[in-house]
Amino acid sequence: MDWKVQLFQLNYDQREYDAVMATLKSNWITMGQRTIDFEAAYAAELGQESKCLAVANGTAALHIAVLAAGVKPGDEVIVPSLTFIADLNSVRVSGANVVLADVTSKTDWAMNPADIEAKITPKTKAVMIVHYAGYACDMDAIVDICKRHGVRLIEDCAHSNGGAYKGRKLGTFGDLSAWSFFSNKNLAVGEGGMVATRDPELFKKCKNLRSHGMTVASFDRLQGRAVTYDVQEPGFNYRIDEIRASLGLVQLAKLPEANASRARLVHRYFSRLDKIPGLVLPFRHYDRGTPTYHIMPVLLPENADRGRLIEFMKEDGIQTSVHYPSIQSFTAYKDIVGPTPVAEYISEHELTLPLYPTMTAAEVDLVCDSVEKNLPRAAR
Repeated sequence: MDWKVQLFQLNYDQREYDAVMATLKSNWITMGQRTIDFEAAYAAELGQESKCLAVANGTAALHIAVLAAGVKPGDEVIVPSLTFIADLNSVRVSGANVVLADVTSKTDWAMNPADIEAKITPKTKAVMIVHYAGYACDMDAIVDICKRHGVRLIEDCAHSNGGAYKGRKLGTFGDLSAWSFFSNKNLAVGEGGMVATRDPELFKKCKNLRSHGMTVASFDRLQGRAVTYDVQEPGFNYRIDEIRASLGLVQLAKLPEANASRARLVHRYFSRLDKIPGLVLPFRHYDRGTPTYHIMPVLLPENADRGRLIEFMKEDGIQTSVHYPSIQSFTAYKDIVGPTPVAEYISEHELTLPLYPTMTAAEVDLVCDSVEKNLPRAAR
C-alpha cells in the first residue's frame, strides 16, 4: 500500500547509519561497551540515581521486572485494562494471576487509582501501571496506595521515553520500570528494551535474570578481565546487542527534539479535531506533567462504524490503527479477567491516527480532512 500518511515512520538519518557501521567495523556486536554506554546515558537521563540494564525487548524488560519484584505462582498482580497484551503475558508466564484495574474516564485513560486500591487483596504482590500514550498516571496517589499496602510498583514505560510527572522523569517512581524500544516507539531501535530501578538489590537481581545468572559477561572475558564465571541463580538470555545499543545512543540524543516535534503536531491535531462534533480527544486538558505524545488516539462517537471509517480513510491513503482491543476479547484472558467497563468502551470506539516526529503540519491536515469527511459517512 502506498500510503499518503503512514501510521508512523522512523526518525532516522545518517547518524544512525554511521553508528551501525562503526559498530560492525568494531568486530564486536554482542553485548559490550556500547551497551554499557547506552545504559549509563539512559540512567543519567532518568536521574534519581537510577540504574539501567538494556535488554532484548520490552517484554523481556517486563518479565525481568515481574520476577525481580518477587512475583510467584499464586500471587496477584494488578495490571492495566487498556494496554498491550505483554503486560498480562509477563505476569501469567511468571505463574501469577492478573487482576484488571479500569481507566479513570472517557477523557482520562490513565489507570484509576481508586480502582487499583479496590482490587488489592492479601494476594496482591505488585501493581503494574502503564502511562498510556505517554501521559502519566496520577503517581502521587498510586505511589501512596502501593506504600500503604506494602506492594511493589512496576511502571510500564513503553510509551513514556522522555516523559515526566510534575518535573520528575517517568520510570523513577516505581520499584522497577520497563521500557520498550520497538520500531514505533519514541526511541526506536527495532527490538530492544530497558529495565530501571533505584534499588541496588533489585538491580543485582535484574542483572542475573538478564544473562543466565552469570557473574561475568562475555565482553569482560574478551577484555581479559576474567577467565571463568559463576552462575548464581537461573536466568535467561535477554541481552541486547551492540548494534541496537548504538542506535539507542543516537536516538536518545535526538529524543528531546523528537518529543517536542510530536507535541507541536498533537496540538495541531487538537486545534483541528476540536471542531468535529462527537469526537472525544482524550488527555485534551492534561495537566499532570510533560507527555511524550507517543500516539494520537481519539474516541469515536457511539454511532460511528469504526471498521468503515478505517476503510474510508485507507481509500484516502491514511493509515490508522487501534490501541488496544479489549483484554476481555482475547481467548486466553476472557474467562479469567473481570469487567472494566470504561476501558472496554474505549477499546470498542478508539482510533489511532498517524503521528511521528518527521510528520508535517500538512500531513496532519490531510488526516484531519479525512476524518472530517468520512466520519459522517461511517455513521451506522
